[in-house]
Amino acid sequence: MIILGIETSCDETAISVVENGSNLLSNVIRSQVEIHAQHGGIVPEIASRAHVAAIIPALQQSLNNANVKIEEVDKIGVTFGPGLAGSLLVGVNLAKTLAYIYKKPLLGINHIEAHIYSSWLEKDNFSPKFPLICMVASGGHTELILMKNHGEYQILGQTKDDAAGEAFDKAARVLGLSYPGGPEIQKHASDELDVSDLGMPRPLLREGLDFSFSGLKTAFLNKARSKSAEIGFDLTQDPQLVSRMAWEFQEAITEVLATKIERAVNLSGAKMAIVGGGVAANARLRQRIEDQIKQVPVVIPRPGLCIDNGAMIAACAYFKGYEHNIELDVNPGLSIEDNPISNYL
Repeated sequence: MIILGIETSCDETAISVVENGSNLLSNVIRSQVEIHAQHGGIVPEIASRAHVAAIIPALQQSLNNANVKIEEVDKIGVTFGPGLAGSLLVGVNLAKTLAYIYKKPLLGINHIEAHIYSSWLEKDNFSPKFPLICMVASGGHTELILMKNHGEYQILGQTKDDAAGEAFDKAARVLGLSYPGGPEIQKHASDELDVSDLGMPRPLLREGLDFSFSGLKTAFLNKARSKSAEIGFDLTQDPQLVSRMAWEFQEAITEVLATKIERAVNLSGAKMAIVGGGVAANARLRQRIEDQIKQVPVVIPRPGLCIDNGAMIAACAYFKGYEHNIELDVNPGLSIEDNPISNYL
């Protein structure tokens, strides 16, 4: 079965062709990073306009790379939430148009759920052990999810304020680094320097399964201001201090994330752990999780499948046994618990 996956929930125009839910035939991602870096973050109106300009070329490139004609596609999967309304509309409208013209089944896909299915693309003949714990950490979401079976989800923990990726973006801005913040923090962080004087908090580290990063953000900003006052000039002009602060901030977030998913595994009796979302591309987080969780298998997709991509949409669509009609609309606030659990293969 050949599935076309379309993803436009935020700032990547991504279209992929996947065979049988795991064989990646093409994976085209047209990033808007350079556009939004000029503004220090994502501007929704600019994002939707950029999607409009990129989506047809991305479609053509993806089909060409896969050596597949649109007529040969069996299903079309598209993100319809959660995400930015204007961005979602671009992808959904393309999917509906293609489904109508070529008479193809149309499947609306939950963006958070799709990040989980990136793991199906990572391993050949992937056979998950249910129940499993999923952590999805990105710029807009940080959630711990118990996956009981295909389509059966329970949110065990989520952020009370900022998502982990958003916290990385804001910390990078404080350090004078560019957008997106996660890769920049990782690039500049150094574990070869003493950070004992920086001491960032680890919010809710020993409490439950929820997350909170607003206090860490505030503490980081205050520490940056005090360090600038201490040295007598803007800390962004001191590369060594930037490296030390980047490392300590990264340590704080990754320790919290790794500890929470380990706790979720222990409390739930899960047989496997899966990690997805853009923050999962962070090398330090991957190392921490693999070091801390030894009691069950852990699957973390390669970094290129952690960021938003159309392949995860197609992989998720493969398992869905129902179709949406041409009236499919976007749902920016969609929850993973909204899934109809009876309609999976």
